[in-house]
Amino acid sequence: MTCLVTGASGYIGGRLVPELLHAGYRVRCLARTPRKLRDHPWAGRVEIVQGDVLDAASVARAMDGVDVAYYLVHALGTGRDFARTDRDAARVFGEQARRAGVRRLVYLGGLTPEGVPESDLSPHLRSRAEVGRILLDSGVPAAVLRAAVIIGSGSASFEMLRYLTERLPVMVTPRWVHTRIQPIAVRDVLRVLVGCSRLPADVSRAFDIGGPEVLTYREMMQRYATVAGLPRRFIVPVPVLTPGLSSHWVGLVTPVPASIARPLTESLRHEVVCRERDMERYLPSPPGHPLGFDQAVALALQRVREAQVATRWSSASVPGAPSDPLPTDPDWAGGSLYTDVREREADVAPEALWRVIEGIGGENGWYSFPLAWAVRGRLDRLVGGVGLRRGRRDARRLRVGDSLDFWRVEEIERGRLLRLRAEMRLPGLAWLEMRVDGDAGGPVRYRQRALFHPRGLLGHLYWWSVSPFHAVVFGGMARNIVRAAARGQRHSAGPATTGRTASGSAVPPEDSAVRTGRRRPPERS
Repeated sequence: MTCLVTGASGYIGGRLVPELLHAGYRVRCLARTPRKLRDHPWAGRVEIVQGDVLDAASVARAMDGVDVAYYLVHALGTGRDFARTDRDAARVFGEQARRAGVRRLVYLGGLTPEGVPESDLSPHLRSRAEVGRILLDSGVPAAVLRAAVIIGSGSASFEMLRYLTERLPVMVTPRWVHTRIQPIAVRDVLRVLVGCSRLPADVSRAFDIGGPEVLTYREMMQRYATVAGLPRRFIVPVPVLTPGLSSHWVGLVTPVPASIARPLTESLRHEVVCRERDMERYLPSPPGHPLGFDQAVALALQRVREAQVATRWSSASVPGAPSDPLPTDPDWAGGSLYTDVREREADVAPEALWRVIEGIGGENGWYSFPLAWAVRGRLDRLVGGVGLRRGRRDARRLRVGDSLDFWRVEEIERGRLLRLRAEMRLPGLAWLEMRVDGDAGGPVRYRQRALFHPRGLLGHLYWWSVSPFHAVVFGGMARNIVRAAARGQRHSAGPATTGRTASGSAVPPEDSAVRTGRRRPPERS
């Protein structure tokens, strides 16, 4: 069986692909930027077709010979017309699936509340419901799965729950903390998604999927605290926090920006509980499933603590982020291009220098003027950007497409080059390159380059307003990265420890599992 997966760079899609491969299926991925899938562990086992769900020709190419097509994309956050974009993409997908003779469509949407008119739902849930109807009306048998809160390491819902609970022992909360919710573990979502490929041909309908428990959000926070070993939380709900204010409150406390928090909080205004469990007739749950809330949280926390998070809510590109290619050297005809170049000799092995470069960001910091980075991140959040708190998926290794605070990894040449593209709000396009030149047999140099392509007069003014700080920020970064590499190299001669730069940034130790040759297979969550 051949399965087509859209959204393979996203949270669910990136986890579904290896599950389908494990089930013995051939997998094809439709991706706008195929190289974003290059560093996934499963990339060499799948076929990747470049295209977009809005482009009928590329969807037709991807559908050729496909048995089951998974629709796991949405346009939320692309602007006020996101619902129309979702509608158009779903129609293209359904039409091309019918023409290609696809046997089954599978879509993961949102659980809608019972008895609430669709006009009263949040724009997010209305759009999800509309996409489900379009796929069901496509003429191809479709399974539309409707889930509420998904609990799994790295999911936006889990990160929101986790940070609210861990950071606020006492909190004033919106009224929706009393809303009843039926959360589901991500591994149960994946199990059902894979199982839908085997549904009978005459089954074409929506299914509610959820875990075994119905909880209020307040109960979820208290149960999370218990599982995580935290003291009981004191929660005081108030009626004055609107969805807009709630999303900014969530954005202030958690890494989830307000633009993503808003649809999550709006979806919690109404009770979201399964009205039926009909999927059990077709896909009976194995013993121990669906997982209870406490077990789902425990597994997710285990993955976070072991740095084994396969995908995160930020895995997919930020809607509206620039996608223009990096200006080429030495000549570029695209207009003004400002650069800040720093180089330093490094009396260390290339591997030690690369280890610090690949470990940059997140908990390890940016090796210069932490206050400046923190202020820039807060300013970005204030204007609706992602801010500096997305962190990293993995504390030691990066792959193309990973989010890294307010950057995204655009290119990696392992041991030699790391290129980041800015996703903060800017009047232009920006990149940051860090490079290791030389080898163990000769001199090693650290090369760092910041590039900025201004957009209009405001872009030029922005560059000149921040350029006086570059000596401190970028110069300090180059200096401290080299120092951190030297310190890490000295530490590597003894027991693995965490060094610290002059700026207070951590130097990640080597992965102890790699050093000893032992790696325990992690629980999947």
